[in-house]
Amino acid sequence: MKKSEYEGLQENIKKLKLPEIEVFENKYYNRDYTIHLNFPEFTTLCPKTGLPDFGEIEIEYKPAKYCVELKSLKFYFLAYRSVGIFYENAVNKIFDDFIKACSPKEAKIMITYRPRGGISAVLTREYRK
Repeated sequence: MKKSEYEGLQENIKKLKLPEIEVFENKYYNRDYTIHLNFPEFTTLCPKTGLPDFGEIEIEYKPAKYCVELKSLKFYFLAYRSVGIFYENAVNKIFDDFIKACSPKEAKIMITYRPRGGISAVLTREYRK
């Protein structure tokens, strides 16, 4: 297999330090209800070129013991503006951090990236306890 010119560009992505996603106690933890969040101005950098990638994040989750505090989530997303990250790694990193923060009953995270070079991308990750 030919070695990619992208090899090694994402070695430390799992250890990337970002602002903490804060939570608060869900007073209705015994009820199933869905929270739908939309962040239409998500920006990252291409790890190879350094050019910006623009996307939209949608999160749908059923909270368990905790709900996500939105201001902290906004600052978490804004921290990606200076991060060189592949699309696939972005959806997985955000998903891991979100699940770790609030441990929901169910969650679905979708990132829709605007076209670059004539190709758009939609990445989805789902979770059920």
